[in-house]
Amino acid sequence: MLKIKYIVLLLILSLNLHSQNNDTPTGYVKYSQSFKFKDGLYFNFLQVKNNSPIKKSQIVTNLDYKRYDFFERLFEEKTITVYDNMGVKKVVSTNDIWGFSNKGVLYINLNEEFNRIPVFGSISHFIANKTYVEYDPYRYGSYNSYNNYNRYDNQTTKTVLIQYLLDFETGKIYDFSYKSVELLISKDPDLYEEFSKLSTRKKKKLKFLYIRKYNKKHPVYFPKQ
Repeated sequence: MLKIKYIVLLLILSLNLHSQNNDTPTGYVKYSQSFKFKDGLYFNFLQVKNNSPIKKSQIVTNLDYKRYDFFERLFEEKTITVYDNMGVKKVVSTNDIWGFSNKGVLYINLNEEFNRIPVFGSISHFIANKTYVEYDPYRYGSYNSYNNYNRYDNQTTKTVLIQYLLDFETGKIYDFSYKSVELLISKDPDLYEEFSKLSTRKKKKLKFLYIRKYNKKHPVYFPKQ
């Protein structure tokens, strides 16, 4: 009798271990480094989450689909005409497109540019240009030949690289700061408590580490297609 109980216990432990190692929901695939996004245009974040873009063949264009710079040339236009997944013809502003995927790599549209997302997960990290106008209060404007004052002479335009975070649960974008990381990992009580106990200096230094920890504990899943 004792032997039978021992065998049953081993079977239960084996099933539990199998369940823990195979926690991918039915009908879904877990994101990994080998995962490839389907190539095409993503009009909204829901299409990204479902990995269901508008394919190149659905885009109305005279460009060769096989061009290496196909998307770059396509986005030179202010609008793009496509047939959506229901077969309905639509004209969409290029600025309204969420992003696209090319050769399995995801790009996001931000600050009127398409930026690659190199670090993907529940919390994704990417870099994008940001252009802003800087006002110099000590620099005076000038008068033109018509004696009209030009107040823009004391303004300069600057472009800088900014780091961003993308919350894959909500689609919201945050600046890459320790406060943003703290907010995003607060959905995991253990990691949040661990991070919140760190000094401000260590929080700034270990931002990436805790993003990796969070992504490992909370993987992203995509529907099998």
